[in-house]
Amino acid sequence: MSKFFPLWPDQASTMASQVDMLYIYLLLVSGVMTTLIFVAITVFAIKYRRRPGREAHQIEGSLILELSWSIIPFFVMLTFFIWGAVLYFQERTPPANSTEVYVVAKQWMWKIEHMEGQREINELHVPTGQNVKLIMTSQDVIHSFFVPAFRIKQDVLPGRYTTAWFKATKPGRYHLFCAEYCGTMHSGMGGDIVVMEPQDYALWMAGGATAPLQDTGKELFGALGCATCHRSDVQGRGPSLVGIYNKPVMLEDGRTVTADENYVRESILDPTAKIVNGFKPVMPTFQGIVSEEQLNALVAYVKSLSQPPTGTAGLQNQPATPQGQTQNEQVQ
Repeated sequence: MSKFFPLWPDQASTMASQVDMLYIYLLLVSGVMTTLIFVAITVFAIKYRRRPGREAHQIEGSLILELSWSIIPFFVMLTFFIWGAVLYFQERTPPANSTEVYVVAKQWMWKIEHMEGQREINELHVPTGQNVKLIMTSQDVIHSFFVPAFRIKQDVLPGRYTTAWFKATKPGRYHLFCAEYCGTMHSGMGGDIVVMEPQDYALWMAGGATAPLQDTGKELFGALGCATCHRSDVQGRGPSLVGIYNKPVMLEDGRTVTADENYVRESILDPTAKIVNGFKPVMPTFQGIVSEEQLNALVAYVKSLSQPPTGTAGLQNQPATPQGQTQNEQVQ
């Protein structure tokens, strides 16, 4: 049982210890509050009980007393919210140096691919001391990626990416559950997070040498004809993708969106959903043409593209200028 639910302070991840400290704090405060209430009720019930020769009578309240037992517990309970909010934002914000791993859930297995290209099913090998960011999507229904030992649980949804992260601190094998009922074999949809020492992880990684995920995406990018319009050397029919990841993009309706993983994914499957300002909706949809694994590779490739050369950043997502016409003339 300790393999699944290791207890504080010997946890399997850094976030687990913080979650457990908050949980213990909740138990202590709740226990103290409950004890004080029951003690007060018992004392008052005995001291002011109805007895022969002493009739019960109404006691007028004290404003100071009523304010005290309302305001003081309020601020004590408010610490739950503040501490919990801090932990929530920490859990929802993967560190910048996180190693990214793509996860595809399907009935009834977890398909995992590392950026180096190694693929796993129902297992995820990670080193100790490394922040790991999971970029997850579902191939069919809603699933939920749940690792009790790490105190993380994240719904995995079809049609979009959700993320979670952890930093394992103790080597071992920790069970992975699907925590969302996903069909008749839901109870069998499990796996393991295998945490290894860095040197052992390096040996494991070297033993399954294959093409990095971004290289697979680059090949697919060319095979699908994407480079015909999304060219980095000259302006094409579509916006350049160089340096676009996680940058603001102006749309034709005046909105500005951030080009994150979900934006890139949506642009591949539903290219007319968000049209970049200055470009025509001529890109065909690749819905049903590329698999979830191929989508992950394409997204990884777009993310890997280097920043544009100095002085060209403002021109990357502008439409091509007709021959013989200057940029200023075109705007006018």
